Amino acid sequence: MTPAHGPDTGDASLVSAAVEFGGGPAMIPASRDVVHGFVARLAERGLDLTDAFLDAARLVATELVTNALRHAPGPCRLELTLVGDRVEFAVSDTGDAFPTFLPRDPLRVGGHGLEIVTRLCGEVITKPHASGKTVYARLPLV
Repeated sequence: MTPAHGPDTGDASLVSAAVEFGGGPAMIPASRDVVHGFVARLAERGLDLTDAFLDAARLVATELVTNALRHAPGPCRLELTLVGDRVEFAVSDTGDAFPTFLPRDPLRVGGHGLEIVTRLCGEVITKPHASGKTVYARLPLV
């Protein structure tokens, strides 16, 4: 998967939302608010999305932003973009370590976020950049 759009895209039909977080636990519920607003914008454009989609989208954003908060110093950025029949989540942070998939362990408390996101989205891609990394996931609309 490659990021579909850069910050310089000029496509007026593009539906996207982005927010910069300074850090701290408040960014986790704030990420859910961003998703809610984004899904409302999709509905305004005629996409009839289910509550299950909204719940899954909130979960994906929460897990990715939580990982940024736990594993990377400093701020992070959440960007949502409609790409065909999927919503692309891109979470950029200042950490240089890539997310680690832990072996499945139903007895482990915590550490399941990346597993959850991968099950919902099919794949998670991480790309480094000059000031850290960006984690991408695409959630199907249906």
